[in-house]
Amino acid sequence: MKPRALILDIFGDYLRYVDSEAKAGDLVVLLGSLGVEPAATRMTLSRLKQEGWFTTRRVGRETIYRLSDHLLEILDEGRARIFAEYEDAWDGWWTQVVFQTPESDRTAREQAKKKLAWLGFGPLTPSTWLSPRDVRADARRLQSEFTTASVDILASRTDDLELDRSLVARCWDLSRLESDYRRFIEDHRDLLGASEALEGAAALAVRTEIVSTYRHFPFRDPSLPVALRPEGWSGAAAHDLFLTVHRALAAAAVAYVSEVVGADVQAPDLRIQNV
Repeated sequence: MKPRALILDIFGDYLRYVDSEAKAGDLVVLLGSLGVEPAATRMTLSRLKQEGWFTTRRVGRETIYRLSDHLLEILDEGRARIFAEYEDAWDGWWTQVVFQTPESDRTAREQAKKKLAWLGFGPLTPSTWLSPRDVRADARRLQSEFTTASVDILASRTDDLELDRSLVARCWDLSRLESDYRRFIEDHRDLLGASEALEGAAALAVRTEIVSTYRHFPFRDPSLPVALRPEGWSGAAAHDLFLTVHRALAAAAVAYVSEVVGADVQAPDLRIQNV
């Protein structure tokens, strides 16, 4: 796990709930518990600041790193997608996006592909993307993000379930995704019984690792409804395992982070458990 990703994971799960800021020294301690050297943490923080992800201020000899509004929006969007429950029902409608950029604007084209994948779209052709969800509102925002592009958004259906399933096979590499889900389950199934016994830095390390490993799946998984999933699909089981372990480790990990930063971290998972 790279320091850059770990810093964002720590802010996303914990520090965003403490005024979205933290002392550099506290970040050094937290990442140190994850195996990152102090110099690597400070260098990464400096680079993230230069890229505009953080602002800083001084309190005595200590530097305080605060999330930028843009990064907070990204963390909100990412959290919503990672922790969203699988939806089983489907009304048969696809959201279809026809997205075209000038040949000269390759950067925008590549960024748009990543954005569409993040939203759960798959490429039927290089310019036509499909999602089995009603995500038209999200797709409309692409026009303002990519001003040089042409974006057409449609709702479409085939009225043929077998044809719908063939579209799924053309848009997503589900075989490879299934293999990766099975590996995730195999690598983490033991945590279902052992996670509640972990405390302090160990709880933080394990919880951060499972987030770091799982958060790549929403870029690749369209969250297919039951009607479109391959037989024996492991995606829902992997998601349930992730949520169960993440919640089981919440109290211990939050307590450790709160101790390090000297403030009460009111993370959502902890509040859920306390209801």
